[in-house]
Amino acid sequence: MKLYNSYTQSIEELKPIESGKVSMYVCGPTVYNEPHVGNARPIVVFDTLKKALRMQGYEVKFVSNYTDVDDKIIKTAIEKNVSEKEITDQYIEAYNQVRKDLNADLPDVAPRVTETMDQIIAFIQKLIDNGAAYQVGGDVYFRVSSDYTYGELSHQKMEDLMVGARIDENEKKENPLDFTLWKETEQGIKWDSPWSKGRPGWHTECVVMIMDVFKNSLIDIHGGGLDLKFPHHENEMAQCRMCSQTRLANMWVHNGMINIQNEKMSKSLGNVWWASDLIKAHGGNTIRWMMISVHYRSPLNLSEEAIESSKKELSKIQSAYKQACVQLQIQGITESPDCDEESLSSFVDAMNDDLNTPNAISVVHEVIKKLNQALRTKPFDGDKISKLVHSLEKMMEVLGITLNKVVLSEEDKQTYSQWRKAVQAKDFESADTYRTLLQEKGIL
Repeated sequence: MKLYNSYTQSIEELKPIESGKVSMYVCGPTVYNEPHVGNARPIVVFDTLKKALRMQGYEVKFVSNYTDVDDKIIKTAIEKNVSEKEITDQYIEAYNQVRKDLNADLPDVAPRVTETMDQIIAFIQKLIDNGAAYQVGGDVYFRVSSDYTYGELSHQKMEDLMVGARIDENEKKENPLDFTLWKETEQGIKWDSPWSKGRPGWHTECVVMIMDVFKNSLIDIHGGGLDLKFPHHENEMAQCRMCSQTRLANMWVHNGMINIQNEKMSKSLGNVWWASDLIKAHGGNTIRWMMISVHYRSPLNLSEEAIESSKKELSKIQSAYKQACVQLQIQGITESPDCDEESLSSFVDAMNDDLNTPNAISVVHEVIKKLNQALRTKPFDGDKISKLVHSLEKMMEVLGITLNKVVLSEEDKQTYSQWRKAVQAKDFESADTYRTLLQEKGIL
């Protein structure tokens, strides 16, 4: 498996820290609202990556957090006159439902910030003790100047960052680039700390959860949307470097952003598409297929045309698959455990080439072409069709697409036989009756 590493700006071979095992962390959402389609893209991208790795025998530990303390959460809780936990539990459930509807596995571990507070406070204290952080009143800030490599992930120079930072200068800070590790607060949920009653800064939470769950300060893959590279991931890396002398992850993998009808998705533009609405209207298979039809690092433009195109492609795949399964059962052929090795090898090569799902989908289309040709060819080559079916099932499983498998009863087989006999005898009235029965059962 080769992936584009944002840190080195190059495609590199994945070399796990521990042979045969991959540790992967993906930044999860701040749960104050329903998940939008932008939240859904990293779900699909990194679930597909995980499935591709597991297909090849890797043991993957996949972790994605929930940020369940934040100003927006507190604001929503106050507006609705409920506790913050009621808000976050509601939207975590909504987020998990979107995962399931998109055929994505739930994370192996899904830590919450509120459940990691002791570790966060201890981590901040360690940064203070080693001079990488400082206290001002009840607040604590990270001292960016303590990390001479700051900007390496986002490939920005400190002096260039300083120009932009001065616009929003905070007089409490030693340096405009310094960021909050802990802030004193009187409103909403808060915790006791050596500095004040307050809550942590966003950039600190993920670092601590990674270290806490993996029991290590270096993992194989850290993922998330491109919008998180700076400042969030840059600040995560800086804290880890100053605390543990590592860059937190060997590979930093970022998915591209989403546009709606060629415009950036934005609440201010009023063009936010909610994931659950899209799934309800078009199905999880369709939305997932649309997302993987574009390379994960490229921008993804959502449109009604793209959705309809995905539906048509999936319909062709499902139709060929269904007819192959039906014919194998009619012929009494047990599906082979073997695959069409040439097709499967091409698929794996595409997935290993920086998760090139568009090329992998091209292989799927080629399998469908072979399958349709084999179904039309006489005599019936059950072994070939069975291998193609098994290959297709493995590919679609990795891509996270559910195939509807038709299983025929003895009565179904008899009805199918009667339909074929009626067609051959040109008894079209009876043939239409049998055909209708088979269509109602989804066999034709």
